[in-house]
Amino acid sequence: MSTACYIQRPSKTKIVATVGPACQAHERLLALIRAGVDVFRINTAHGKPADFQARFDSIRKAGAEVGVPIAILVDLAGPKMRLGELVGGELELHVGEKVRFVRGNVSTSPTDLTTTYAPLIDELRVGDRVMLADGTVMLTVEEKTPDAAVCRVVQGGTLRSRQGVNLPGVKLSVPTLGEHDKANARWATTAGADFISLSFVRSANDVRELKALLDEMGSTAQVVAKIEKPEAVAELDAVVEAADAVMVARGDLGVEIDIAEVPMVQKRIIRACRQHRKPVIVATQMLDSMQHSRLPTRAETADVANAILDGADACMLSGETAIGQYPVESVEMMGRIALATEALMRDRREPEEMVARATSGADPTAHRAVTHTEAGKMPATRTGEAARSDGESFARDVDAITDAMAHCAGHLAEIIDARLMVVFTHSGATARCLSQGRHFVPTIGVSDSEVTLRRMCLYWGVMPLAGARKDSPEELLKSVRSEMQRAGCPLTAGDKVVLIGRSGGDDGRHNMVMVQEVE
Repeated sequence: MSTACYIQRPSKTKIVATVGPACQAHERLLALIRAGVDVFRINTAHGKPADFQARFDSIRKAGAEVGVPIAILVDLAGPKMRLGELVGGELELHVGEKVRFVRGNVSTSPTDLTTTYAPLIDELRVGDRVMLADGTVMLTVEEKTPDAAVCRVVQGGTLRSRQGVNLPGVKLSVPTLGEHDKANARWATTAGADFISLSFVRSANDVRELKALLDEMGSTAQVVAKIEKPEAVAELDAVVEAADAVMVARGDLGVEIDIAEVPMVQKRIIRACRQHRKPVIVATQMLDSMQHSRLPTRAETADVANAILDGADACMLSGETAIGQYPVESVEMMGRIALATEALMRDRREPEEMVARATSGADPTAHRAVTHTEAGKMPATRTGEAARSDGESFARDVDAITDAMAHCAGHLAEIIDARLMVVFTHSGATARCLSQGRHFVPTIGVSDSEVTLRRMCLYWGVMPLAGARKDSPEELLKSVRSEMQRAGCPLTAGDKVVLIGRSGGDDGRHNMVMVQEVE
C-alpha cells in the first residue's frame, strides 16, 4: 500500500491483526498492511522472547517499507490456567460422570485431571463451577480431600491436553501480573512496543501495577486492560479510567459470565470507554469461520457491524490472521464491513441512541448527535467533569480547554463541510479527543514523535501522517497539502481545512482552531 492508499483509507474503524505462522513472513505482513491493518498483535501466550523479537522486527521492517506508521500491541498471557497432560491426550466426558482434580502435572488415571495452577485444590470449594475447553465442558465440585477435588460432569464434551480452565466466581490467590508476564513486559519495553495488554484484569490496581513497571523501565507504551473477568466488569469505570485503552476479550469473558450476557456487557464496556474517551478494541471470533473459509458467516458480519455501531474504535482478528488459511482476505473483509457500517453511522446517529437506551435506561435524546444549530453551544463549566451539550463528559486525563477545542473543531468541520481536519499533537491526546467525537470529516494526525504517530493507529478515524512540518499553521497546511499531492489525493481550490493547534505559551494546550480555504 502506498502513502496514497493510506491517506485515502476508506474505513475509519481500525483493524488489529494477530501475527502468527500464517502471516509472519515479510511478504505476508506487507500484504496485510496494504489490506488495512493498523495494529499488529504479538501474543506472548505462545512462543519465546526470541520468537516475539523476530516478529517485532519483521513488523517494523514491513511498516518502514510501506512507509506508514504501524503500531505493535504486545499481549501478556496473564494467569491462564490450563489442563496438564491427559492419559491418551484426550478424554470424552458425559453428564453425570465423575472426575478428580489431583496435584501434579501429569495424569496417571484417565479420570484424574491436573492443571498448571498449583493452588487449585486448595482454593476450590464444594459447589464451585469449573469450566473447561472454552466453556464447552462444565463440572461442579462435589467433594474435597486434602489432595483432590471430586467433580461431577454437568455439561459433557471432549477434553484435550493443555486446554483452558476457568473458575467463575472463585477468588484466586494468583496475581494478575505474574513473574512470567513481568519478564515479557520488560522485553516489550526494551523492544519498543506501542501498547501492552494485561490479561485477566480484576481491578484498577492491576492496571496501575503494570503502569508502575513500565514507568520504572522508562517506557512510553500504553496499557490496554483486557476485560474478561466479572471482577473487572464490577469495577468497570475504575478499570477504564486507569487504563489507556481497553479490550473486550470475549473468549474468556463468555466463559467467566453467562454467555447470554456477553452482548450487553460488551455494550456496557464500550459505552464506558466512550464516556472516558478511551479507545476500545472488540476481540475474539469476529470472523472466526474465515480461518477455513474465504467468506464469513452472516452472523459474523453482523457481529462486526454491531461492534462498530456500539462505538468500537477497533476490531481484532486472532486465529483468522495468526493461523488461518485466508489472513489477507480476513483483513479485507473486516474493512469492507466497517465501510458499509460507517455509512449508516454517518447518515444516521440513531444506533448510538439505541445503545444508550439498552445499556443505561437513560433518555436517548440526552445522547443524541449534536445538530448544526446546537454545535456552537459551549460546555456549561470548565471542570474535568463538566457535561457537554450532547450528554458526554470531558476526558478526565485531558485539559478541559483542549478537549473543548477538539469537540468544537469537529462540529465546525462538519458545519462548513471541510475537506480535512489536521491536528498537530505531541502526545496524541487531542487526536484521541477528536477521534471520540466520531466526526466524519477526514482527520490527519501530525506529530514530531514516531511514538505518537504509532499511538494514533488505534484512534478511530485518525490517519497518522509522518513528515508534515509544524513551524506555523501556514507551514503545516503547506506540508500536508504537499503530502496529499504526492499521495494522489490533492487538495483543490476552495477546499476548507480545519487546523487545531495552539497559540502562545508552552503549556501543551490546544487553544486554537483555524479554518483555511485552499486557494
